[in-house]
Amino acid sequence: MSTPSPAALPIRRLTLRDLPACADLSENRGWLREEHKWGLLLTAGNGYGVDDPAGGLVAACVVTTYGPPGRTDLAAVGMVLVAERHARRGVGRRLMRHVVSSAGATPLTLYATENGRPLYEELGFKVTGRAEMLCGRFEQQETPSRVATRAATAEDLTAILRLDGEVFGADRTPMITRLPAFADQLCVAEDGGEIIGYAAAWPNMDTHVVGPLIARDVETAKALVSFLAARTDRPLRTDIDVRHGELLTWLKQRGLASVAFNAVMTYGIAELPGDWTRRFAPLTVAAG
Repeated sequence: MSTPSPAALPIRRLTLRDLPACADLSENRGWLREEHKWGLLLTAGNGYGVDDPAGGLVAACVVTTYGPPGRTDLAAVGMVLVAERHARRGVGRRLMRHVVSSAGATPLTLYATENGRPLYEELGFKVTGRAEMLCGRFEQQETPSRVATRAATAEDLTAILRLDGEVFGADRTPMITRLPAFADQLCVAEDGGEIIGYAAAWPNMDTHVVGPLIARDVETAKALVSFLAARTDRPLRTDIDVRHGELLTWLKQRGLASVAFNAVMTYGIAELPGDWTRRFAPLTVAAG
């Protein structure tokens, strides 16, 4: 009996039981295993995968949907991976066509590498922005910020959700309410008792990823990053919207270096909802 083509194998929903196979797939393509992140995505989002008859996964991706209960306003696609031995055989294209078809009229967004961008453009995604990944050991500035920052508490969650929905442009309560358990640090910035920004630092291998980073202005964003950096001995990693040039320059002056660029792409909408001027970094590029 002949072995079926990988592009003809069935697509199924992934669960937390597939986390080791997802991490193996990441490693197979030269990515970090990122089991902590995979765990969040598989619980807060919907994973899709193709099983390899020889064991493991041929391909996988995760779709995270946002909106109030009963309605999806936006879906983020991430972690689109095809095993090296099955690359360039149409598996990734078929998986993405399944995602687009399943989304129906729901707008989609994703962060694309240079290698992945041609496929997404072929499927109808348009480049609407760009993000720069930075990584390095943060060097604190001598003059402390005048913006008031502190660790977030359970009582702050309602205000954080309200601010996040306003800035992100869609309700992502199921994701944000997981932050206190997922992140090692969650902090807020205040002005007169009003929360004007918040940020998290979550563990990813030997780094702490800063995201989400939402702030009233660049000075608030700087204060939040400084607060998080002062409480970790790990290098920081983050993905900053390139329109925030002042913050990018400041981060590089503080010791972070450019690692890569990703194209922000959308399908079904001309640009992302919300307020980009206050949205500095995503929680993770895999979830928007």
